[in-house]
Amino acid sequence: MTELPRRHTRRRRTSVLGVLGEILITVGVVVLLFIVWQQWFNDIVVAGDSRGQAAKLSQQLHDEAPPRATPDKSGDYGTPAVTPAASDGKRFGVLYVPRFGADYQVPIAGGTSTTQTLNTGDAGHYDSTQMPGAIGNFAIAGHRTTHGAPFANIATLRVGDHFYVQTKEGYYTYTFRNLQYVKPTQVQVLQEVPDAPVVSTASKDRLITLTSCNPKYSAAERIIAYGVFSSWQPLSAGPPSEITSIVAKG
Repeated sequence: MTELPRRHTRRRRTSVLGVLGEILITVGVVVLLFIVWQQWFNDIVVAGDSRGQAAKLSQQLHDEAPPRATPDKSGDYGTPAVTPAASDGKRFGVLYVPRFGADYQVPIAGGTSTTQTLNTGDAGHYDSTQMPGAIGNFAIAGHRTTHGAPFANIATLRVGDHFYVQTKEGYYTYTFRNLQYVKPTQVQVLQEVPDAPVVSTASKDRLITLTSCNPKYSAAERIIAYGVFSSWQPLSAGPPSEITSIVAKG
């Protein structure tokens, strides 16, 4: 009987290129997961925590509010009280923007430090600008992506939308006016009169300015949202009707 020739099984040799390829694939998956975490899941977590902190701060502000004020016959509370300046990282107010969602509320803190303020999910007050209630420009910054992205929807604002700022002095209502896109070096948007040709130009209005990066995932430009002061009422008068439900939830 003739013996059949044996088949030689060829062992698969592991090449350096094969190992390197697997490592690169693994690294790619890890990087992709990190991006998903940073851009999506982490934003959800930070934004949720920020809303919780805002609700606590809102209640604290009501507890620290000055004595009840009395309006005139027309319901006007007169010249708005000016909120005192806050140190870097110290939360002094809450921002409400119904256009950004029915449950939108974000703490406002002093300064625009990334470590102390912006990367915690807060909106940060530019120290060089005025405070709520003062004549001039109350300017705040916030991330548009990552770290809770409080200004993610800034480009969706429409004329007539409202910004509400709550401090221990009361509720300040501003009405959105327009958007502007500028270079990062165009700091004139923070002037008392934004973009005035003379820096020392005195304002006659009370304004609010929101700033963030543009386009999303880039710092090539800044997107600026302007609002004009509409009204003020002390905390004892309760919140404006448009945000009553969210303040009540807190």
